Amino acid sequence: MANTNQTISGEEKQKIAEDLRYFVEVIAGGSANKASKMLKKVSNGYISLMLNNKWDAISAEMWRNVEKQVSRSGDWAFVPTKSSEKLFMLLDDSKKNTICSGIIANEGRGKTFPTKVYSETHPNVFHIKCNEFDTRKTFLMELMSLIPVSTSSLQISEMMRAIVNEIRRREEPVIIWDEGDKLSDSVLYFFITFFNMLEDQAGLVIMATPYLQHRIEKGVRLNKKGFREIYSRIGRRFISLPEHEKNEILDIIRMNGVHDDVEAMKILNQCEGDLRRVKKLVHAYKRREAGDA
Repeated sequence: MANTNQTISGEEKQKIAEDLRYFVEVIAGGSANKASKMLKKVSNGYISLMLNNKWDAISAEMWRNVEKQVSRSGDWAFVPTKSSEKLFMLLDDSKKNTICSGIIANEGRGKTFPTKVYSETHPNVFHIKCNEFDTRKTFLMELMSLIPVSTSSLQISEMMRAIVNEIRRREEPVIIWDEGDKLSDSVLYFFITFFNMLEDQAGLVIMATPYLQHRIEKGVRLNKKGFREIYSRIGRRFISLPEHEKNEILDIIRMNGVHDDVEAMKILNQCEGDLRRVKKLVHAYKRREAGDA
């Protein structure tokens, strides 16, 4: 994935243009006009310029915008959906306006991968994946490595100060807590601490399955320590991402190498809307096609 600065090399432009061409041909059925309607803030004119190597009038910002929507780096291609579009809008809002948000979506509905794409195409986005085994110290150490920042002390207070001081120096920073429902209460309380220390200086987003909403709201009802504070800081509401539509899942399947319509429909009918299942079924199809299984 690309650098987050706004300098675009000729080699990067060529890669983005190739990914855009694939998107137009495979996802949009060869129609640049249809592709422009599917992509956010990308006109038919810009698509034409990029595909015809007329790049002088195209800003670096536009190149990055197209890249994050059509990139095929790695072994799994990102395909824009209504869900990822809403997620990007929420992350943009949090980043630019120092908003604190809670975002939920069912398991396998595409939270982590789009967030990874967003973090790799925007500066000062710190995407931390939470784990059940995280202690307060290991959580802070992981965040320190992402920023990155170092300290000679491994005391919790000194680690927190080092992180906060570095975040305050960054332009439009946002910390994204992915799979926040996996954290123990003692680590989840850090959400309050970060909010208190970075209010109006950084965005904070916590994402998870609807279980997080159930857990927080139950904690509020039971007057459990810290849960009212967390609920208040996200505006006393969780924002749900929409389920993927069937045509969007088909686009994901095709963009990732399944061009046989019958096989694509089989995968769609078997996946139950779970994009992890889609990925497994696509890879199984590719192995069969290659004669490996």
